[in-house]
Amino acid sequence: MKILIIGSKGMLGAQLQKVFAAHDLVCCDREEIDITSEEQVEQKVLEIKPDLIVNSAAFNDVDRCETDFDIAKAVNSDGPINIAKAAQKVGAVFVHYSSDYVFDGTKKDGYVEIDQPGPISRYGESKLGGEKVFNYCDKAYVIRTSRLFGSPAKSEGAKKSFVDVMLFLSETRDSLDVVDEEFSNPTFVNDLAAQTKVLVDGNYDFGLYHGVNEGACTWFEFAKAIFEILGKNVTINPVSSDKFPRPAKRPEFSSLINTKLPKLRHWREALSAYLNSKS
Repeated sequence: MKILIIGSKGMLGAQLQKVFAAHDLVCCDREEIDITSEEQVEQKVLEIKPDLIVNSAAFNDVDRCETDFDIAKAVNSDGPINIAKAAQKVGAVFVHYSSDYVFDGTKKDGYVEIDQPGPISRYGESKLGGEKVFNYCDKAYVIRTSRLFGSPAKSEGAKKSFVDVMLFLSETRDSLDVVDEEFSNPTFVNDLAAQTKVLVDGNYDFGLYHGVNEGACTWFEFAKAIFEILGKNVTINPVSSDKFPRPAKRPEFSSLINTKLPKLRHWREALSAYLNSKS
């Protein structure tokens, strides 16, 4: 099977290359393909003629999306649609990733795949726009996920994961203030990449899925677990989001519930695996 991985230098893209390594891979990042150009995407896909396209490229600066929505829409909404159109032309299966931020965060017990989206930020709006790929490709999967962590991306300007930000800050501080709000699922990119392969290989119906590690927590609980696992003496102070005012609103409760795929391990177990791999 020939597979085109877009966003290959990203944190998730690197892991996708590993789980699909037995196949004929063509790996592209922004230097090789501009997903915001429908013409360029079509030309590249027609040239490669892949059986499967996996798009892990995204504009994920949540706050910048509030002021630079044109960029967010171009990458997160228009880009996936451009790829979906090209996938349809060559008969390829298309996999794209969305976000828990498509929900408004009012459902305290979490969101299943059929719940109605209602984003409260421009980022969430842009990611919801990308879910319209089903209108352009008959063989499409969309996987919603959240709070990705894993080995840092190699792409220029890529955001650090929350885990690596906490580790970096702890090198110079022995006390950190962390928001004790916003419940969602930390998700290990290694597990998400493996789950993507399960989905593609498993004859699942085309459609929308949730791909997250089990369990939800606040950012404070996430940070606390990082240093507990490492046995590192860092004081973590729970604070409200008011202490760190940001342009974009965040959903208060956006835990994703996976009802359609095999369950992934709990986020604490996945976090331990990641941190142990770094030591």
